[in-house]
Amino acid sequence: EAATAVLRLCLLEARLQVALAAVLLGLPSYDIPPGVNQPAKLRLVLAVLLGTAALGRILEKTGLCSQITFGRYVRQGRKLGLDPKLFIQDGQFNNVPVRVYQPKATSDGPRRGILFFHGGGWVFGSLDTYEKVCRYLSRESESVVVSVQYRLAPEHKYPAAYEDCLDATIHFMSNTEHYGVDPARVIVCGDSAGGNLAAAVSQTLTGRSDLPKLRAQILIYPGLQALDFNLPSYHQNRGVPLLLRERAAFFALQYLNGHAMHVEKVLEGSHIPPDMRLKYRKWVSPDNIPEKFKVRGVKPLRPTDFIAEVYETVKKLCEPSLCPLLAEDTIIQQQPESFILTCEYDVLRDDGLLYKKRLEDNNVQVTWYHLEDGFHGVISLYDYCGFSFPAGKRGLDSVVNFLKSL
Repeated sequence: EAATAVLRLCLLEARLQVALAAVLLGLPSYDIPPGVNQPAKLRLVLAVLLGTAALGRILEKTGLCSQITFGRYVRQGRKLGLDPKLFIQDGQFNNVPVRVYQPKATSDGPRRGILFFHGGGWVFGSLDTYEKVCRYLSRESESVVVSVQYRLAPEHKYPAAYEDCLDATIHFMSNTEHYGVDPARVIVCGDSAGGNLAAAVSQTLTGRSDLPKLRAQILIYPGLQALDFNLPSYHQNRGVPLLLRERAAFFALQYLNGHAMHVEKVLEGSHIPPDMRLKYRKWVSPDNIPEKFKVRGVKPLRPTDFIAEVYETVKKLCEPSLCPLLAEDTIIQQQPESFILTCEYDVLRDDGLLYKKRLEDNNVQVTWYHLEDGFHGVISLYDYCGFSFPAGKRGLDSVVNFLKSL
């Protein structure tokens, strides 16, 4: 048995060396644009991500743990100590785990309340992962922040994450007085998948007479549709970390179905019936993207055959609570004041631009902040293990400035 264990360790070490070599050899094939913020540091972050993925695959093959479980462990981050300026307490809202951040300083009146939904493709992310971001938002904007730990895919498929965020929001809005929050100044906020959840929650609460109206929604490089993975930003930034084009579809399918079967067909666009594509073209189309965002090139969409079998497995992708960009105008026009942050080097850039246009076309006030040198996930790296980027700090400060205006 001892000899077998040694042999297994030797094989694992050899696999790790092969994985590391593959990562290093594969790095040049990824696209780190010269205009991105600190390209050398981003390449280092990419190496860490690729190494984590490679090691995760090895661990999964050896039966030690799944690749997703290992990825969550690596991303978890370390526990932080007390914050001299904040009261921080874990709890539950309608059985959904939350972490509440409250400024210690006295306030002249009720504060703003922010529901924060973290990113991570509905698969990764936790209260601890976003601890520094939430502390910063609470301290700098002098607001009460509620970070929501929604259930993750693939173990918990759609609509689990959406339902958890909605339930936590309704609970908070119904109990604002317990936290010294002005019920007329409650904001939903999220990045990436969390931006998707914030937009979906905001739409669902539209017209609720039993709750105060949301004051605003803050959508940080949100993913808002899964109809078209061939918009300009998806091709221009297909190989730019932290979110590659293929992974955007992979995460959407993990959330929807708990697996990523048919991901290639979804990327090609074979999952949408022609009549439905035509119906939504008025909202999801390169024609609605300003020309200045097409100067890095636009790949003409190659016609693909519709595959009914694929559509049957993904047809819920057209539900607005999963793809908020597809909501009807009657819902869009009732959305609260909105803040949208986009990054130039991000596959999801055009999702944000298209939603911005829809909101503005329906007379909703929008504050837009575009990071010309930003990439997807740059804000989540704020003060994270030495991987902070100036663009992330600028983006975070733009959110704080918007909050202070409310």
